[in-house]
Amino acid sequence: MSQVELAWGLSTHVGQRAENQDRCLAAPPLFAVADGMGGHAAGAAASELAVTALATAVDGPTVAIPALRRALGAADARIRALGADDPEPPAGTTVAGVALIENGGGLFWAAFHIGDSRIYRWSAGGWEQISTDHSLVQELVDGGEISAAQAAAHPQRHVITRALGLGPHCEADYTLLPVEGGERFLLCSDGLTGELSDARIAEVVASGADPEAAAELLVAEAVAAGGHDNVSAVVVHVHRAGDVPDDLAVDAEAVTVPRAMPAAAAADGSGA
Repeated sequence: MSQVELAWGLSTHVGQRAENQDRCLAAPPLFAVADGMGGHAAGAAASELAVTALATAVDGPTVAIPALRRALGAADARIRALGADDPEPPAGTTVAGVALIENGGGLFWAAFHIGDSRIYRWSAGGWEQISTDHSLVQELVDGGEISAAQAAAHPQRHVITRALGLGPHCEADYTLLPVEGGERFLLCSDGLTGELSDARIAEVVASGADPEAAAELLVAEAVAAGGHDNVSAVVVHVHRAGDVPDDLAVDAEAVTVPRAMPAAAAADGSGA
Protein backbone atom coordinates (compact mmCIF):
# COMPACT_ATOMS: atom_id res chain seq x y z
CA MET A 1 0.00 0.00 0.00
CA SER A 2 2.96 2.33 0.57
CA GLN A 3 3.47 2.59 -3.18
CA VAL A 4 -0.06 3.76 -3.93
CA GLU A 5 -1.51 7.18 -3.21
CA LEU A 6 -5.10 8.07 -3.93
CA ALA A 7 -6.93 11.31 -4.67
CA TRP A 8 -10.71 11.37 -4.79
CA GLY A 9 -13.79 13.54 -4.89
CA LEU A 10 -17.53 13.05 -4.88
CA SER A 11 -20.69 14.96 -5.70
CA THR A 12 -24.42 14.28 -5.59
CA HIS A 13 -27.57 16.21 -6.52
CA VAL A 14 -31.28 15.60 -6.04
CA GLY A 15 -32.07 16.49 -9.67
CA GLN A 16 -35.79 16.86 -10.38
CA ARG A 17 -36.76 14.30 -7.74
CA ALA A 18 -38.37 15.23 -4.44
CA GLU A 19 -35.69 13.42 -2.45
CA ASN A 20 -32.11 12.31 -3.03
CA GLN A 21 -31.99 8.54 -2.53
CA ASP A 22 -28.37 8.25 -3.74
CA ARG A 23 -25.54 7.84 -1.28
CA CYS A 24 -21.78 8.12 -1.90
CA LEU A 25 -19.01 6.51 0.13
CA ALA A 26 -15.35 7.52 0.31
CA ALA A 27 -13.71 5.30 2.92
CA PRO A 28 -10.23 4.70 1.47
CA PRO A 29 -9.32 2.14 0.27
CA LEU A 30 -13.02 1.58 -0.59
CA PHE A 31 -15.28 3.83 -2.66
CA ALA A 32 -18.90 3.29 -3.68
CA VAL A 33 -22.16 4.74 -4.97
CA ALA A 34 -25.59 3.39 -4.00
CA ASP A 35 -28.84 4.34 -5.76
CA GLY A 36 -31.86 3.63 -3.56
CA MET A 37 -35.32 2.61 -4.74
CA GLY A 38 -38.63 2.68 -2.90
CA GLY A 39 -41.40 5.01 -1.83
CA HIS A 40 -41.14 7.72 0.79
CA ALA A 41 -37.87 7.28 2.72
CA ALA A 42 -37.41 3.60 1.83
CA GLY A 43 -34.93 4.14 -1.00
CA ALA A 44 -32.81 6.58 1.00
CA ALA A 45 -32.78 4.18 3.94
CA ALA A 46 -31.72 1.30 1.66
CA SER A 47 -28.80 3.17 0.09
CA GLU A 48 -27.74 4.48 3.51
CA LEU A 49 -27.71 0.92 4.88
CA ALA A 50 -25.59 -0.20 1.91
CA VAL A 51 -22.84 2.39 2.32
CA THR A 52 -22.87 2.04 6.11
CA ALA A 53 -22.39 -1.72 5.80
CA LEU A 54 -19.62 -1.33 3.21
CA ALA A 55 -17.72 1.06 5.48
CA THR A 56 -17.45 -1.75 8.06
CA ALA A 57 -15.43 -3.82 5.56
CA VAL A 58 -12.55 -1.33 5.81
CA ASP A 59 -10.01 -2.43 8.42
CA GLY A 60 -6.61 -1.39 7.14
CA PRO A 61 -4.88 -0.35 3.89
CA THR A 62 -6.65 -3.08 1.91
CA VAL A 63 -10.03 -4.82 2.00
CA ALA A 64 -10.71 -8.55 1.94
CA ILE A 65 -13.25 -9.85 -0.59
CA PRO A 66 -14.94 -12.02 2.08
CA ALA A 67 -15.44 -8.84 4.11
CA LEU A 68 -17.04 -7.18 1.09
CA ARG A 69 -19.36 -10.15 0.60
CA ARG A 70 -20.34 -10.13 4.28
CA ALA A 71 -21.01 -6.39 4.20
CA LEU A 72 -23.25 -6.63 1.14
CA GLY A 73 -25.04 -9.64 2.60
CA ALA A 74 -25.66 -7.78 5.84
CA ALA A 75 -26.97 -4.77 3.91
CA ASP A 76 -29.31 -6.99 1.90
CA ALA A 77 -30.75 -8.53 5.07
CA ARG A 78 -31.23 -5.15 6.75
CA ILE A 79 -32.90 -3.66 3.69
CA ARG A 80 -35.32 -6.58 3.46
CA ALA A 81 -36.15 -6.06 7.15
CA LEU A 82 -37.26 -2.50 6.35
CA GLY A 83 -40.37 -3.90 4.69
CA ALA A 84 -41.17 -6.54 7.31
CA ASP A 85 -44.10 -4.53 8.70
CA ASP A 86 -45.01 -2.54 5.59
CA PRO A 87 -43.87 -4.41 2.46
CA GLU A 88 -45.37 -1.92 -0.02
CA PRO A 89 -43.51 -0.39 -1.70
CA PRO A 90 -40.37 -2.51 -1.19
CA ALA A 91 -36.98 -0.92 -0.62
CA GLY A 92 -33.87 -1.74 -2.58
CA THR A 93 -30.63 -0.25 -3.81
CA THR A 94 -28.02 -0.67 -6.50
CA VAL A 95 -24.33 -0.52 -5.54
CA ALA A 96 -21.17 0.08 -7.55
CA GLY A 97 -17.75 0.31 -5.97
CA VAL A 98 -14.02 -0.37 -6.01
CA ALA A 99 -11.75 -1.50 -3.18
CA LEU A 100 -8.02 -2.14 -2.96
CA ILE A 101 -7.22 -5.76 -2.13
CA GLU A 102 -4.11 -7.92 -1.80
CA ASN A 103 -3.96 -10.96 -4.04
CA GLY A 104 -0.92 -13.20 -4.43
CA GLY A 105 1.32 -10.55 -2.92
CA GLY A 106 0.17 -7.88 -5.38
CA LEU A 107 -2.27 -4.99 -5.18
CA PHE A 108 -5.50 -5.16 -7.15
CA TRP A 109 -8.78 -3.33 -7.37
CA ALA A 110 -11.87 -5.37 -6.67
CA ALA A 111 -14.62 -3.73 -8.71
CA PHE A 112 -18.05 -4.85 -7.50
CA HIS A 113 -21.55 -3.94 -8.58
CA ILE A 114 -25.18 -4.93 -8.40
CA GLY A 115 -27.87 -3.19 -10.46
CA ASP A 116 -27.31 -0.45 -13.03
CA SER A 117 -25.00 1.93 -11.19
CA ARG A 118 -21.75 1.85 -13.15
CA ILE A 119 -17.99 1.60 -12.84
CA TYR A 120 -15.79 3.21 -15.51
CA ARG A 121 -11.99 3.18 -15.76
CA TRP A 122 -9.56 5.36 -17.68
CA SER A 123 -5.96 4.19 -17.97
CA ALA A 124 -3.09 4.00 -20.45
CA GLY A 125 -5.17 1.35 -22.21
CA GLY A 126 -8.04 3.77 -22.79
CA TRP A 127 -11.59 4.20 -21.54
CA GLU A 128 -13.72 1.23 -20.55
CA GLN A 129 -16.89 0.39 -18.71
CA ILE A 130 -15.96 -2.20 -16.09
CA SER A 131 -19.47 -3.06 -14.93
CA THR A 132 -22.29 -4.60 -16.95
CA ASP A 133 -25.77 -3.38 -16.06
CA HIS A 134 -28.07 -5.83 -14.34
CA SER A 135 -31.06 -4.59 -16.31
CA LEU A 136 -33.75 -5.75 -18.67
CA VAL A 137 -32.41 -3.75 -21.61
CA GLN A 138 -28.89 -5.10 -21.06
CA GLU A 139 -30.31 -8.62 -21.32
CA LEU A 140 -32.02 -7.61 -24.57
CA VAL A 141 -28.74 -6.19 -25.89
CA ASP A 142 -26.84 -9.31 -24.85
CA GLY A 143 -29.45 -11.44 -26.60
CA GLY A 144 -29.12 -9.44 -29.82
CA GLU A 145 -32.73 -8.27 -29.68
CA ILE A 146 -31.91 -4.53 -29.54
CA SER A 147 -28.83 -2.38 -30.10
CA ALA A 148 -27.01 -0.35 -27.46
CA ALA A 149 -28.40 2.80 -29.08
CA GLN A 150 -31.93 1.44 -28.83
CA ALA A 151 -31.34 0.48 -25.21
CA ALA A 152 -30.57 4.11 -24.30
CA ALA A 153 -34.09 5.16 -25.30
CA HIS A 154 -35.98 1.97 -24.44
CA PRO A 155 -39.14 2.56 -22.34
CA GLN A 156 -38.03 -0.18 -19.90
CA ARG A 157 -34.43 1.00 -19.58
CA HIS A 158 -34.87 1.63 -15.84
CA VAL A 159 -36.03 -1.91 -15.06
CA ILE A 160 -33.23 -3.63 -13.16
CA THR A 161 -32.88 -7.37 -12.70
CA ARG A 162 -30.72 -7.41 -9.58
CA ALA A 163 -30.52 -5.24 -6.45
CA LEU A 164 -29.86 -5.41 -2.74
CA GLY A 165 -33.10 -5.96 -0.86
CA LEU A 166 -35.18 -6.98 -3.87
CA GLY A 167 -35.81 -10.29 -5.63
CA PRO A 168 -34.11 -13.65 -5.25
CA HIS A 169 -30.81 -12.68 -6.89
CA CYS A 170 -28.86 -10.19 -4.79
CA GLU A 171 -25.23 -11.22 -5.39
CA ALA A 172 -22.78 -8.63 -6.68
CA ASP A 173 -20.46 -9.29 -9.61
CA TYR A 174 -16.71 -8.87 -8.97
CA THR A 175 -13.85 -8.00 -11.33
CA LEU A 176 -10.18 -7.96 -10.29
CA LEU A 177 -7.96 -5.33 -11.90
CA PRO A 178 -4.20 -4.84 -11.31
CA VAL A 179 -3.41 -1.42 -9.88
CA GLU A 180 -1.94 0.93 -12.51
CA GLY A 181 -0.30 4.28 -11.90
CA GLY A 182 -2.34 7.17 -13.28
CA GLU A 183 -5.58 5.25 -13.73
CA ARG A 184 -8.88 6.91 -12.87
CA PHE A 185 -12.17 5.42 -11.81
CA LEU A 186 -15.67 6.81 -12.02
CA LEU A 187 -18.48 5.32 -9.96
CA CYS A 188 -21.90 6.75 -10.76
CA SER A 189 -25.64 6.30 -10.47
CA ASP A 190 -27.79 6.00 -13.59
CA GLY A 191 -28.88 9.60 -13.13
CA LEU A 192 -25.52 10.54 -14.64
CA THR A 193 -25.39 8.06 -17.50
CA GLY A 194 -29.01 8.78 -18.35
CA GLU A 195 -28.16 12.42 -19.11
CA LEU A 196 -24.59 12.45 -20.45
CA SER A 197 -23.02 10.44 -23.26
CA ASP A 198 -20.17 8.04 -22.57
CA ALA A 199 -17.99 10.24 -24.78
CA ARG A 200 -18.60 13.32 -22.62
CA ILE A 201 -18.13 11.37 -19.39
CA ALA A 202 -14.84 9.97 -20.67
CA GLU A 203 -13.68 13.43 -21.73
CA VAL A 204 -14.19 14.86 -18.24
CA VAL A 205 -12.59 11.92 -16.40
CA ALA A 206 -9.61 11.81 -18.77
CA SER A 207 -9.07 15.57 -18.67
CA GLY A 208 -6.72 15.41 -15.69
CA ALA A 209 -8.98 17.68 -13.63
CA ASP A 210 -8.81 17.38 -9.87
CA PRO A 211 -11.11 14.45 -8.98
CA GLU A 212 -13.40 16.58 -6.84
CA ALA A 213 -13.73 19.14 -9.63
CA ALA A 214 -14.37 16.36 -12.16
CA ALA A 215 -17.12 14.83 -10.00
CA GLU A 216 -18.76 18.20 -9.50
CA LEU A 217 -18.59 19.04 -13.21
CA LEU A 218 -20.14 15.73 -14.26
CA VAL A 219 -23.02 16.12 -11.81
CA ALA A 220 -23.57 19.77 -12.75
CA GLU A 221 -23.70 18.92 -16.47
CA ALA A 222 -26.13 16.06 -15.86
CA VAL A 223 -28.42 18.37 -13.89
CA ALA A 224 -28.19 21.05 -16.60
CA ALA A 225 -29.04 18.41 -19.24
CA GLY A 226 -32.32 17.62 -17.49
CA GLY A 227 -31.47 16.00 -14.17
CA HIS A 228 -34.53 13.76 -14.32
CA ASP A 229 -33.13 11.52 -11.57
CA ASN A 230 -30.79 11.83 -8.61
CA VAL A 231 -27.22 12.20 -9.89
CA SER A 232 -24.09 10.99 -8.09
CA ALA A 233 -20.43 10.56 -9.02
CA VAL A 234 -17.29 9.44 -7.21
CA VAL A 235 -13.98 9.97 -9.03
CA VAL A 236 -10.78 8.26 -7.85
CA HIS A 237 -7.26 8.95 -9.17
CA VAL A 238 -4.43 6.49 -8.55
CA HIS A 239 -0.78 7.44 -8.17
CA ARG A 240 1.77 4.64 -7.94
CA ALA A 241 5.20 6.03 -7.02
CA GLY A 242 7.69 5.76 -9.84
CA ASP A 243 5.13 4.24 -12.19
CA VAL A 244 3.14 7.15 -13.57
CA PRO A 245 3.49 7.99 -17.29
CA ASP A 246 3.85 11.73 -17.88
CA ASP A 247 0.56 11.95 -19.75
CA LEU A 248 -1.26 10.31 -16.82
CA ALA A 249 0.28 12.34 -14.00
CA VAL A 250 -2.16 13.23 -11.22
CA ASP A 251 -2.14 15.29 -8.07
CA ALA A 252 -1.71 12.68 -5.34
CA GLU A 253 -2.83 14.98 -2.50
CA ALA A 254 -6.00 13.43 -1.12
CA VAL A 255 -9.14 15.53 -1.16
CA THR A 256 -10.72 15.81 2.27
CA VAL A 257 -14.19 14.30 2.13
CA PRO A 258 -16.54 12.65 4.63
CA ARG A 259 -16.64 8.85 4.88
CA ALA A 260 -20.15 8.97 3.47
CA MET A 261 -22.23 11.75 1.98
CA PRO A 262 -24.24 13.13 4.95
CA ALA A 263 -27.99 12.67 4.63
CA ALA A 264 -28.54 16.43 4.93
CA ALA A 265 -26.18 17.19 2.06
CA ALA A 266 -27.71 14.48 -0.08
CA ALA A 267 -31.19 15.76 0.60
CA ASP A 268 -30.50 19.33 -0.46
CA GLY A 269 -28.47 18.30 -3.48
CA SER A 270 -25.13 19.74 -2.38
CA GLY A 271 -21.84 17.98 -3.05
CA ALA A 272 -18.83 17.39 -0.85
